[in-house]
Amino acid sequence: MTGALIGISLGLLIILSTAFIKSLDKSVFYGLILSGIAFLYVGFTWTDLTAGITSGLQVIFFVLFTYYGLKTNLYVLGIGYFLHGLWDMAYPYFLSSSLLPPQYDAFCISIDFVMGFYLMTVQYRLRNKVRP
Repeated sequence: MTGALIGISLGLLIILSTAFIKSLDKSVFYGLILSGIAFLYVGFTWTDLTAGITSGLQVIFFVLFTYYGLKTNLYVLGIGYFLHGLWDMAYPYFLSSSLLPPQYDAFCISIDFVMGFYLMTVQYRLRNKVRP
């Protein structure tokens, strides 16, 4: 529960802090975060060959997905965050979760879903020109 609360809080803090920086390219910023969080798994799992290779493959997937998202729109990046949250949910069923820090799955799932929902909302507003 603590991991999820920290993830939600950090996700909201990131969203709020970026809202005040007008010159910030949100696509690039959130794209960097999405590709960066994929690399965390490699850092946690490099001691186990199977988990390390699997984590490396998910890095390639998310870096390519992020690149595609940067070339298209925030919907794709939002979907990327949701997919990463699903990866966080599925990881313990296929690989040893003992390699991850305690409550990392709850933290990562919650921050991924908060930021994914935010990006999809921003893109919806941009596409439909909805004013706050």
